[in-house]
Amino acid sequence: MTAFKVATVAVKPFAGQKPGTSGLRKRVPEFQQENYTENFIQAVLDGGLGAKKAGATLVVGGDGRYLLPQAINVIIKIAAANGVKKLIIGKDGILSTPAVSNLIRKRHTSGGIILTASHNPGGPKNDFGIKFNCENGGPAPDQTTDAIYAITTQIASYKLCPELNVDFGAIGKDSFEIEGVGQFEVEVIDSVADYLELMSEIFDFTQIKDFITGKATGQKFNLLVDSMHGVTGPYISTLLVDILGADASSLSRTVPKPDFGGGHPDPNLTYAKDLVDTLKQGQLDFGAAFDGDGDRNMILGKNGFFVTPSDSLAVIAANLEAIPYFRKNGVHGFARSMPTAAAVDRVAKAVGKRCFEVPTGWKYFGNLMDAGLLSLCGEESFGTGSDHIREKDGIWALLAWLQILAVKKQSVEQIIKEHWQKYGRNVFTRYDYENVDAGGANLMMKFLEPQLPGYIGKTVSANGVEFKVAAADNFEYRDPVDQSIAKNQGLRIIFEDGSRLIFRLSGTGSAGATVRLYVESVYEPSVGLDKLFAPSEDLLRPLVLVALDLSKLQQFTGRNEPTVIT
Repeated sequence: MTAFKVATVAVKPFAGQKPGTSGLRKRVPEFQQENYTENFIQAVLDGGLGAKKAGATLVVGGDGRYLLPQAINVIIKIAAANGVKKLIIGKDGILSTPAVSNLIRKRHTSGGIILTASHNPGGPKNDFGIKFNCENGGPAPDQTTDAIYAITTQIASYKLCPELNVDFGAIGKDSFEIEGVGQFEVEVIDSVADYLELMSEIFDFTQIKDFITGKATGQKFNLLVDSMHGVTGPYISTLLVDILGADASSLSRTVPKPDFGGGHPDPNLTYAKDLVDTLKQGQLDFGAAFDGDGDRNMILGKNGFFVTPSDSLAVIAANLEAIPYFRKNGVHGFARSMPTAAAVDRVAKAVGKRCFEVPTGWKYFGNLMDAGLLSLCGEESFGTGSDHIREKDGIWALLAWLQILAVKKQSVEQIIKEHWQKYGRNVFTRYDYENVDAGGANLMMKFLEPQLPGYIGKTVSANGVEFKVAAADNFEYRDPVDQSIAKNQGLRIIFEDGSRLIFRLSGTGSAGATVRLYVESVYEPSVGLDKLFAPSEDLLRPLVLVALDLSKLQQFTGRNEPTVIT
């Protein structure tokens, strides 16, 4: 066997290679700069693995977006030269983010590298991303991303095997001799099989199939699931059609494309409008959509009835006994990200379970799960998941809903409205002001934060509705497991009735700044059905006006309307 030579390439650092809550996300042309991707991959191996780098096994895959094959080739060459023992790669480089988390845990690997910018657009001029997940299967914690970033600021060289070229388009194993290092192995696997095996252990596929095909009810359940040309297409095709008996016509945009078909792979009312419009025609019972890498989901009922992510989390929490996994393993607690409406808190209180409020970023749930404190969690940004892996999981959320529907044999709308009548309604919206001037966005936050203490005890009003401020702060989180502290996680104004306003600058974009305004109004069951079931925009309007007035958001950003409302 011919040994592949290792080369050392002298480089200078690139500014700004700081991983955010979900890795490093930049425009494709930035990653295409000479040595840019190589520098960051070397830093990931050194900072993410440290002393465990030699002999490590890593999972590698991504969402199929533009630049994926080239990035995987770089990872193979650099991993081999750095003494990594083995890479497990999805066929053609395709692996959903939940599938990577599962493989890390199932194969007991040292971690994984996920090539995705999640819900951000793809293509030659759009976004690419590189994310490191640790050996628990979850996103790297702050101390690890800090270590990676520190290395990027002082990197002087990287190692690679320039002549090593591996075909990852065919399932199988290849072994290579690396000069001065030893054996290096690449295993290319079926992208779908391991993940679907896990889902079959969590849910009752027979019960769901009988429900979809009509065997259980005498009436076929008509659904439409949109993969938005992201990574979930192959998973959903096998799962829904081959295993669960749905018609092929139940699937939409299932072929992963480097540019997501020119669309924006974010499953919300704006970017999945075609799905929403189809559901509004009233011929289908259920709709769902997923983002580029498969960790986010949107749930719709008949006539386009929209389930907010906060309500989706709360309904799943209230019906966990429908899912075999939880009947077997029990429920250890719930959690939500701080901006997520507190609907799940009400369920937790009713069933006597602890509910944690954590910063935005799935990594904060991981510690709680590993400590046995958490079973179910979610984020308002269309992320829902459980302790079966350490990532949010779009297909898992779809199956959870199908399992609940199969048990309750009610419509999505009926289930939601019964839930509101029992627990009350946390009406929620999020206004995204995308790609605004970063200077104006930061000035708004600096203007608002010093005023927060003075708001406490004051009453504000709009449209004849009054709100009394009970608390106001910049959210700070102390992890109950490792006692680490995350500061400056979002400005909060909390009212006496539980309603809330949250202001955050997002860290998931690749250019400019994104201002997120979260508005939550609380309505108890006693307000009456006319109020409880009223359109959300009507119920939220007074508090939205209060938010815009207090923050002067329109003046600071120059935007009269948000880019996206969810």
